[in-house]
Amino acid sequence: MPRLKIVFLGSDPIALPLLDSLAGNPAVELIAVVTQPDRPVGRGQHVVANGIKTWALARALPVLQPEKLTEEFRLQFAALGADLSLVMAYGHILKEAFIGTPRLGTLNLHASILPEFRGASPIQSAVAIGREETGVSLMRIVRKLDAGPVADVERVRIGRTDTASEVEAKLASACVPLVARNLPALAANALTFLEQEETAATYCRRLTKADGAIDFAQPAAELAHRINGLYPWPGCAVQIREQNVKLGLADWSEEEEGQGEGAIEDEGDGKPAAATERVSPGKVLGLREDALCVGTGRGVLRLLRLQRPGGKMLGAAEFLRGFEIPEGTVLPSTPMQPLVGPVPFKW
Repeated sequence: MPRLKIVFLGSDPIALPLLDSLAGNPAVELIAVVTQPDRPVGRGQHVVANGIKTWALARALPVLQPEKLTEEFRLQFAALGADLSLVMAYGHILKEAFIGTPRLGTLNLHASILPEFRGASPIQSAVAIGREETGVSLMRIVRKLDAGPVADVERVRIGRTDTASEVEAKLASACVPLVARNLPALAANALTFLEQEETAATYCRRLTKADGAIDFAQPAAELAHRINGLYPWPGCAVQIREQNVKLGLADWSEEEEGQGEGAIEDEGDGKPAAATERVSPGKVLGLREDALCVGTGRGVLRLLRLQRPGGKMLGAAEFLRGFEIPEGTVLPSTPMQPLVGPVPFKW
């Protein structure tokens, strides 16, 4: 039986475990990789190849890097003779003619359980709003944003203090069994797709540095999820003594801010009673169990990792040995913009 000829389109290292799997699958012939042109990165703005291109070149695979998907490129693409295009985190919108060029069409791997988190930041958004589960959806591409019918989903759990980078690694691994179990039906052109439930759709947007703002008037659990969901990029931060301190990992406690800290003696029965005085949102409560604790609108935010400008991301206790934040300091709040909505964002 002839091998299934696949062209992969992608620009993000999240796809590397899948590519390794495809390259080692005797039923598949990976005939080319299409990825974004080399871009300048980092402070030095040196032009470098992305991880997908580096992976392909190491295996002597043809690499195509069009700036735009023109008709001229589509004809070049068609000449490859692929049975199927497989897309993940490519970065270009594909036109109908391009989608239909391979014999079996074009399928996409989207990093959410569709129809939730259509859009540009599904991994960060799922963590940042406190989801306990996410996944990868194998879907057909249509012109409407991430709205194509879905063939299968591989689900993963989101741990209480998982960051976006940790969840991304789980999703990268989840692509492997998802594609492997569907390859036989794909090759036979017998894969079944189900339409998405449009009324359940939610949308996420492209993130910016401004999304790293923190409003301590919000509940501690929401703030912890947001800090973890936006790490490592764009990253949450707070201004302390005119320095932008990055927040790398957080947890929370549901206790009220004064509970356990200002216990007073009850004159009636001699038993201690929890203090009821509430602490202002943003007020530093000190180091407790290796976490810098901060008052919020509800509960206590536990900052586990912090980083000063030019320094390394450190655990809270080690960070405070070199950057004192006195108990009682009130950290400034900044309004936070929503990351997820019921309709596509216009910004």
